[in-house]
Amino acid sequence: MKLGIVGLGRMGGNMTERLRKGGHEVETYARTAPERTADSLVELAMKLEQPRIVWLMIPSGAPTEMAIQTLLPLLEDGDILVDGGNSNFRDSIRRAGEARAKGVSFLDAGVSGGIWGLAEGYCLMVGGDETAFETVEPILTTLAPEGGYARVGPSGAGHFVKMVHNGIEYGLMQAYAEGFELLREIDGFELDLGQIAALWRNGSVVRSWLLELLQRAFEEDPGLEQIRGFVQDSGEGRWTVHEAVDAAVPMPAISAALFARFASRQDESFAAKVNAALRNQFGGHAVEAAKAAAQGKPGK
Repeated sequence: MKLGIVGLGRMGGNMTERLRKGGHEVETYARTAPERTADSLVELAMKLEQPRIVWLMIPSGAPTEMAIQTLLPLLEDGDILVDGGNSNFRDSIRRAGEARAKGVSFLDAGVSGGIWGLAEGYCLMVGGDETAFETVEPILTTLAPEGGYARVGPSGAGHFVKMVHNGIEYGLMQAYAEGFELLREIDGFELDLGQIAALWRNGSVVRSWLLELLQRAFEEDPGLEQIRGFVQDSGEGRWTVHEAVDAAVPMPAISAALFARFASRQDESFAAKVNAALRNQFGGHAVEAAKAAAQGKPGK
């Protein structure tokens, strides 16, 4: 099949390569990528024949919104627009309605697989019109491993499932992080963390691909000394917790994992200072002096 891909970053670039290896003809556009085949979204649309298929692999939020609003006037009845980024599912529902009003089909595709997707394939969670899904299915078959793609529901369902997927990922990663910290800190054993990660990959009930990646990380840097313990989040964990609150669904593990990421970004916790001050005030417990004078935020 012939399609256009917008975005040639770590995901979009590898997906393009996998599709071309699979026999598909791919036109590409990215603002800063020299290997692009089109210099604008307008030119990209002109390079495609109807029914056009345009797949976005760009950051969620304003970049995706701008691309969609630019593309919709360029597309015609029967064309298909796929958002493969990590957009909020509520935005995807709205965008599907806007596309439908113009006769364009919109699919929201949650994509998982990271930098390994080129070789291993991508897990694809697709929401939207069933006919449009069937049209792009040859593309999905090439991108995914066997059993690795599905239409999970109507518009918005793909990005909703991917959002929850990423929330679960937060919880799994935090559980491994806490467990391996305890293994490292226990006195008297001097455990080889890489050895344990490798051991648990074979027959253990906690075996997983994440554990395989952790073993690889320990092989490259046994003490993780080259990595700062600063953990960013890209939004899906926050959205998952927000939706859980709205639906009154208890989600303590994922919520705690999200807050642990926030805590990782603090050089020193003001909340911990409050705790220490209170213990000193009510019980006379000793406090440790600050290492340096606080910088900025004097009254915040």
